[in-house]
Amino acid sequence: MKKFLYSVVAVAACALAGAAGAQYVIHKSASGVGTTTVLHPDGSTTAQPTVYRTVNVSADNYPDFTYAAERCIDAVVYVKVTAIQQGYSPNNMLEYFFGFGSPSQREAVGSGSGVIIRQDGYIVTNNHVIAGANKIEVTLNDNKTYSATLLGTDPATDVALIKIEATGLPFIELGDSDALRLGEWVLAIGSPYDLRQTITAGIVSAKGRSMPNNTGEFKIESFIQTDAAVNPGNSGGALVDKAGRLVGINTAIISQTGSYSGYSFAVPVNIVKRIVNDLIDFGSVRRALLGISMQNIDAKKAAELKISSPNGVYIAEVAKGSAAEAAGVKAGDVLIAIDGKNVTDGASVQEMVTRYHPGDKARLTVVRDGKNKELNVEFKGTVQENGTRDDDGSVAYFGSKIRSASKELLDAYNLKGGVEVVSVGEGKLAQQGVPEGFIILYVNNQPVSKPEDVLEQTKKAKRTVLLEGVNRNGRVSYYGFGL
Repeated sequence: MKKFLYSVVAVAACALAGAAGAQYVIHKSASGVGTTTVLHPDGSTTAQPTVYRTVNVSADNYPDFTYAAERCIDAVVYVKVTAIQQGYSPNNMLEYFFGFGSPSQREAVGSGSGVIIRQDGYIVTNNHVIAGANKIEVTLNDNKTYSATLLGTDPATDVALIKIEATGLPFIELGDSDALRLGEWVLAIGSPYDLRQTITAGIVSAKGRSMPNNTGEFKIESFIQTDAAVNPGNSGGALVDKAGRLVGINTAIISQTGSYSGYSFAVPVNIVKRIVNDLIDFGSVRRALLGISMQNIDAKKAAELKISSPNGVYIAEVAKGSAAEAAGVKAGDVLIAIDGKNVTDGASVQEMVTRYHPGDKARLTVVRDGKNKELNVEFKGTVQENGTRDDDGSVAYFGSKIRSASKELLDAYNLKGGVEVVSVGEGKLAQQGVPEGFIILYVNNQPVSKPEDVLEQTKKAKRTVLLEGVNRNGRVSYYGFGL
């Protein structure tokens, strides 16, 4: 009985000491050092210093997700997409075994989620949800179904914008993904496995996360990583904070099986805002370009470069004619901040730069020869505006470059005049398969002999542009695209 009483007293004493210690640390001034009383087996006590990190908490920080769930659930929609896939149907067993057959088409149906961001029907989803779709349907939480129109996509960030013809819709307020804190509670809302308006909870596990990209495509990845369960069908759905504000669009998982295995990833809403505004205002994304090749820095590299921490990126190369070159950035510099915001790695640089438009200005902080240096940069665009003339005399035209065909080229094809496609970049010409070296002879049936003629006839066009000309093999070809 005495041993039992001693045990109770000891437990009570430890509990009181723990409570007192906890209360002491919480109310300790922000010096970063407190004291912890250690009770030894012989009954003696000693005070030891405790290093801690101050965290501001309140009753509002404790998890209760009912407000956020009820506020947001009606603004997350089910997105159904229908695509036509080309294939071959075997007519007999021989064709079946050898993979031959007649051309055929079949309907493929997929689904995902979307988030209403405006009461007049603007909905954000993922590019991979609606890619290749011939038909998009949106079903709201009240089971009303609408046909949706695709307004634009941005494959680099996997963001797409669609619209339904309706007003007075519930929508989610856009939050601030930069303000998210590690360990903060978040909710994922979507339709995994066709289970509509499913809500899962988790915490912010990491920020600025990127994933391996083996496709060679240009990607901007600075994901919010969470442990909220996300499965196929959640793509395009909402990641919201406890106040019910949108902080991300659920996009991807890392999994060996194709199902959730612990971590999910969302595009930060601050990136989404920028993309959506461009798609609404311009119909496409006007992306700023800095023009550097960069490498992340480890502790060894930081010591070599004589910088105090491994934060920042090492600039391996500066593109000629780029915004970085014009600003005075040099290979070997270490970029540590953009407009006063610290750079941690390549993903953070991409995230920061994507918030600017071509023509915007910013202040770069670089380390050169062990000293900080401030440089002013004016961002350039990934695609020049139509009519912009380059140093070589070529003129920008929907992402490509055109110029008057030389006399030698015209003589080779026995032509009187024409406009040569010097290079094909990203844009409408590339999408339609126009090859480099193509000589444009007519635009909408009107003859052209210089770039200004092409631009003039394009401006006169109301809906479509038809290019007629000669390929390098001398064959007359036609290419058309919509405006």
